[in-house]
Amino acid sequence: MMLSKISEALANLSGAERKVAECALAEPKWFVHAAVAEIAEHASVSQPTVIRFCRSLGYKGLPEFKLSLSASIGHEGMPYVHEELNADDDMGGVMEKVLGNTAASILGARRSLKETDLENAIAMLSHARRIEFYGVGNSGIVAQDAQHKFFRFGISTVAYVDTHIQLMAASVLSDQDVLVVISNSGSSIEVLDAVSIAKENGAAVIVITRADSPLSQLADCVLIVMPQEDTERYTPMVTRLLQLVVIDILAIGLALRMGETASLQLEKSKRSIHTKRLEHEKEDS
Repeated sequence: MMLSKISEALANLSGAERKVAECALAEPKWFVHAAVAEIAEHASVSQPTVIRFCRSLGYKGLPEFKLSLSASIGHEGMPYVHEELNADDDMGGVMEKVLGNTAASILGARRSLKETDLENAIAMLSHARRIEFYGVGNSGIVAQDAQHKFFRFGISTVAYVDTHIQLMAASVLSDQDVLVVISNSGSSIEVLDAVSIAKENGAAVIVITRADSPLSQLADCVLIVMPQEDTERYTPMVTRLLQLVVIDILAIGLALRMGETASLQLEKSKRSIHTKRLEHEKEDS
């Protein structure tokens, strides 16, 4: 798989060549059709650097590299299963494609996530009286994971995955609260309604979604997740992992801002289950 090959080569590339690689990983379909000048400008490197990158991966130049990349991403895959997989792939191929595609997407996320947006989100979370996480379907699982991480800091948190409850919960939020919404499409009518209600009540809204979604237009802070998979046609596997990575960044960033307070709260939560684990080990022995 081409994206996997690029990911594996990152450690051996120069700093400038790595920028081109990250550009190809983040937007492979755009890369295939872009001119060398466009790629150089997008990656903030010189045009000769783009050519050197292609040669470092064993290609004669950009055209040959593009042909290989296009062949790698051009097929339709198995509908509703995975964009990169074919019905006749063996388990070795499945493993390589799934892991390679995931690694490439996570590395590519560095181009869509902005440091200033993350800092703004963490600042909002650090001043919140209460944090609520909303998500539906696969995104609901991410919302629950977020709640599982954030309540350990001693902050009042909850995750809602039912749209009716989201609407009702949003109606009692205040200007001291923060709502974090996770959505693949960013176009669910019920979720959009819940966000509108929350904002009417003064709550700050952080969203984890794609850049051009209706949801992104309503938010106070947008954390962009731009997966390469077509979530309308395929199960959103990589999208979910990217959302989880963003939640991890927010949790770690908040912990660093809270300092010793976060450490003490995390220690208390760990200590509360420590004896349970010891008892379990004794029963097994």
